[in-house]
Amino acid sequence: MLEATRELVELLALNSLGNDHFQGQSQDLGFPAVFGGQVLGQGLMAASRTVDNRMPHSMHAYFLRPGDHNLPIDYEVQRVRDGGTFSVRRVIARQQGKEILTGSVSFQVEEEGFDHQVDMPFAPDVDDLDSEQQHVEKVLPQIPEELQTLFTRDRPIEIRPVDPVDIFKPDVRPPFRQSWLKAQGQLPDDPIVHRCLLAYASDFNFLGTALQPHGMTFADRRVQAASLDHAIWFHRDFRMDDWLLYDKDSPSASGGRGLNRGNIFSRDGALVASTAQEALIRRRR
Repeated sequence: MLEATRELVELLALNSLGNDHFQGQSQDLGFPAVFGGQVLGQGLMAASRTVDNRMPHSMHAYFLRPGDHNLPIDYEVQRVRDGGTFSVRRVIARQQGKEILTGSVSFQVEEEGFDHQVDMPFAPDVDDLDSEQQHVEKVLPQIPEELQTLFTRDRPIEIRPVDPVDIFKPDVRPPFRQSWLKAQGQLPDDPIVHRCLLAYASDFNFLGTALQPHGMTFADRRVQAASLDHAIWFHRDFRMDDWLLYDKDSPSASGGRGLNRGNIFSRDGALVASTAQEALIRRRR
């Protein structure tokens, strides 16, 4: 396992403080605030630590305040219900006593049922694509010198975008985006680890889908952008150390908000998860 991947798995593991309270450290990825995917992954892990023999099938979360990556994050889990088939947990993330995320996670016992899915869309083979890190190296001179080390360091999640956008010189495009992703190195077999890692990775390159029709990216100083909420549904088992296709679209932007949706497929075409996120996207006055 790559050292950066090992550090991410440990970051998501959390320390137990007792009474369904947990604490996790934060990681600086070069963003002004804590990466939202980190809080999603840690929140999902915290909720999962209070449930036995049931797998998370959905998570719905709201981002309330930007997190400070210089501070640890405290997670409180509330046991809402344990039924015969489903369990529900509420999770609250706090820094310095203030809530930065609140969400709900639903768990289900394994069972058989009706089975169908949409077909996997066409995408170039992952072996024919460059990694996101290779694309970053091409625009490195345009990145502030104090951030270049952060942007070029080893990454636990390798992303290979299809038809990548130049974040400094974007063109106007339809609201569709694809990328392949996977964790670098072999992961433990614990399926909770794989789901928490996918929750983490599902926030990468998502918000920008709604900006593509407007020829803008998060790097544009004229744009104020932030995730408002995030939902993920897990449909089928998968491994994060094998390639997954993340197919995204943005059906609408209005009122200072943009909606993004995603489907995530395994390399053999199985639909393993779906996502949705509404984001604040507005021009700075």
